[in-house]
Amino acid sequence: MRFSRMITAVDAHAEGEPGRVITGGIGPIPGETVFDQMQHLERERDDLRKLMLREPRGYPGLCCNLIVPSRNPEADIGFIIMEQMEYPAMSGSNTICVVTVLLETGILPMVEPVTELTLEAPAGLVRVRAECRDGKVTRVHFTNVPAFAVHLDVPVEVPQVGTIKVDVAWGGMMFVLFEGWQVGLNLTPDEGADCVRFGEMVKAATREQYPTVHPENPALTGPTISMITGPPSSKHAHGRNTVVISTGDFDWDTPSTWTGALDRSACGTGTSARMAVLNAKGKLGLNREYVHESILGTTFVGKLVGKTTVGPYQAVIPEISGQGWITGLAQYVLDPTDPFPEGFRVADIWGGIED
Repeated sequence: MRFSRMITAVDAHAEGEPGRVITGGIGPIPGETVFDQMQHLERERDDLRKLMLREPRGYPGLCCNLIVPSRNPEADIGFIIMEQMEYPAMSGSNTICVVTVLLETGILPMVEPVTELTLEAPAGLVRVRAECRDGKVTRVHFTNVPAFAVHLDVPVEVPQVGTIKVDVAWGGMMFVLFEGWQVGLNLTPDEGADCVRFGEMVKAATREQYPTVHPENPALTGPTISMITGPPSSKHAHGRNTVVISTGDFDWDTPSTWTGALDRSACGTGTSARMAVLNAKGKLGLNREYVHESILGTTFVGKLVGKTTVGPYQAVIPEISGQGWITGLAQYVLDPTDPFPEGFRVADIWGGIED
């Protein structure tokens, strides 16, 4: 056998959301920080993201993470997050998948009953406490980067829909949040296609009418992702949501591009953004658990553990917890004669134009 690339990875999911973790076969990535390394990948080596996330090795709902060394003396290791259309600065479900893989495969030592470690994400340091038993990570708790609301209850004019009230908030990604009842959604799995369509339309309109830049990092703009919210279906949860992850470039004139994939989990950065909004509206105080339900009925548990400021914004410090499971161990290879060294997308499931 002859291969031009051989990449070792561990597949996992966090409460339903898949997060592939690359553990070997990439080599050094230049950069003083993980954010620098992420930007280098985006500029110079984006073929890796496409190879791993597009067909035939990937699928629309898949996320991917690359384990990298950290030069920060406070961090044990770093990771770079890759999604279908962007490199997020932070992700809760991917953090849970990465921690589960690092400890259960022995890349970092597991200490029972609790392992404490620090990861460097592109957004900054992430403090982690992992509950462990019999070699298994049974729950991951992490302190997220500060979250804050940028806009509350602002009207957005959405073509073909009308006026929608939205919130815009940072939770590690820049979200637009809106209540599903405004477009007739109950956030059930059978409504998945409608959730994607409305989520993409509202995000595109909000980005045009309320463009947002992170006050401490102008490279982080948005909103790049949408969250549709609603009441919980379980008496044990406080809220329900689904997050729409884009899988193609949105074009108002081409409805086939209004496509994406729903986050199968309750979304850690989205939960952080929603808790920041609730806090700003006086509906969620510090140190109160907020059980957030996904479209599958799985949950993340959030809690606001402190307050701070980010630029001109009043911010909160979220803690998120959930569980991850390893689903496979693999070596992904590229034959030098393979006609698709960066994978491919076809409009039947990806939307947009075949490329």
